[in-house]
Amino acid sequence: MRRLLIAIAALLGGVAAWAHWPPAPLPADAVAERLVVLKSARQLELYHGGTLLRRYRVSLGANPMGPKQRSGDGRTPEGEYVIDYHNAGSSFHRALHISYPSKSDRARAAARGVDPGGLIMIHGLRNGMGWLGRLQRLWDWTHGCVAVTDTEIEEISRAVPDGTPIELRP
Repeated sequence: MRRLLIAIAALLGGVAAWAHWPPAPLPADAVAERLVVLKSARQLELYHGGTLLRRYRVSLGANPMGPKQRSGDGRTPEGEYVIDYHNAGSSFHRALHISYPSKSDRARAAARGVDPGGLIMIHGLRNGMGWLGRLQRLWDWTHGCVAVTDTEIEEISRAVPDGTPIELRP
């Protein structure tokens, strides 16, 4: 029984270390000029010019395949947008707002008679849940947003100014 408890404690310690092990930090003066989300790869990439600054693993909407079509569909949008504002007071650890829905997104939704949805963000974990760290990547859990760890959103928030273009690809 004692061996089992020691093995469980070692396993939990290993998972906790993995969930919170910090990667090498992005240089403090790094500025991203473009972001790319590769939905099928669950990745967010930050670029300065043609140079990849950093790649992050992400969680997406709970129903991530295909473009967002309406409010509540659990999909992460696809297309070209901009980061139009930062929200430090979000119910998630920091948030960068993606300019979804665009005029064409609204027009497509109106043609189908549905609400296109909105408030699509790149954000950390729900406030108080930061202890999950990388464990949040084990499933797609957002309502259509792009989620990273709290440490990662701190770095992204610092490196990504308002007005930065973002492309969300299938």
